[in-house]
Amino acid sequence: MSIAQERVDELNLLLQFNMNSLQEGIKVHTSAETSVINAAQRLFDKGLLTQVDGGYLTDLGMEAAEMADKLLRIIADT
Repeated sequence: MSIAQERVDELNLLLQFNMNSLQEGIKVHTSAETSVINAAQRLFDKGLLTQVDGGYLTDLGMEAAEMADKLLRIIADT
């Protein structure tokens, strides 16, 4: 099984959030790459982000971002 580029884009966006602060969100500007804008929309639709253009992580989004961060650290260290 391989990871579709759309999922990679979503993971990359989740990894942009500061995991040390729930008070810090992100803003995906209209000038961002289309793939980033679309990833933000999909994450919002899935209930992981509070706004279509980023905003803050929801509880589910925080859990997903934490898992993504852990996985990246595991595979980067090996």
